[in-house]
Amino acid sequence: MDFDRRTLIAGSIAAAGLAARATAQTPPPQAAGAPPPGLPQPTETIDLWPKGPPATLKAPLTETVVERSTDALVTDRAVHAVTQPRLVVFRPDRPNGAAVMITPGGGYTRIVVDKEGYEIARWLTARGFTAFVLFYRLPGEGWSSGPDTALADAQRAVRLIRHRARDFAIDPERVAAMGFSAGGHLCADLSTRFVAKVYDPVDAADRLSARPHCAAPIYPVVSMDPAIAHGGSRSLLLGPAPTPQLEAAHSPDRTVPADAPPHFLVHAEDDDVVPAENTVRLRAALKARGIPVETHLFADGGHGFGLRRAIGKPVEAWPDLWRAWARTVGLG
Repeated sequence: MDFDRRTLIAGSIAAAGLAARATAQTPPPQAAGAPPPGLPQPTETIDLWPKGPPATLKAPLTETVVERSTDALVTDRAVHAVTQPRLVVFRPDRPNGAAVMITPGGGYTRIVVDKEGYEIARWLTARGFTAFVLFYRLPGEGWSSGPDTALADAQRAVRLIRHRARDFAIDPERVAAMGFSAGGHLCADLSTRFVAKVYDPVDAADRLSARPHCAAPIYPVVSMDPAIAHGGSRSLLLGPAPTPQLEAAHSPDRTVPADAPPHFLVHAEDDDVVPAENTVRLRAALKARGIPVETHLFADGGHGFGLRRAIGKPVEAWPDLWRAWARTVGLG
């Protein structure tokens, strides 16, 4: 797809007129009380489904944000019961033409707002990437779409980013995915099942591909094999007694297609929540298919290190390693 400097400039100019339109969208998840000073909070969002999600609920939900931090200067918010899935937009001052969609973790019980969402987005925008944090529906909260609930949101999100590429001064071919923990499972599910028909098309955006340019599942939940699965994620995704066929269908290491995108994998071997074997199995499956994959296994890091908990450890290098790798696959 042709994409030149004039397109970027035109997109930047068009972006100036987007603010008013964005205010009509559902606002970002918000906790009670004022956020800490110093870090601007995002205001621009994109609702995924103009007429509501393509599924029904067993019982009504009320979106709830919980502040888990006891430090008044450091937020650690988490949200659950999302009924209006949406992208929260972070724009760089000087866009490099590439976008990254972030799927934070939370064990499919909640979605982490700051540690694996906004903090990652700010790091990316400081380096020219346009970042989109996805607040997806949780499959264990009673949606009729079951284990494909979050994947439907992720596919739709990538297509919408591409559909509105000019608004954000990005190349629609350079839309990457990055996810953490259970959000890493969603990232890997998207990067292996991007053609799976998990919802009916609703508009022109759905004619576009949901395949990310490249994918970075970070300390991801991958396998639904009880021997190495994260038990909570497995139960919320598949229910209490899934069949072997259901386990296989939702284990990205067992669904890698021949045209999967390049992958960047990171895990700490002392992770006591999601065993590193999840990443090892995904790497083996990608290699078996001939898919380019770069893997970094760190001895020390635990689980959920993101940016803030990686400081002072060798695993602190992972974002710069990702950025160097991203250049090699043409992301920027």
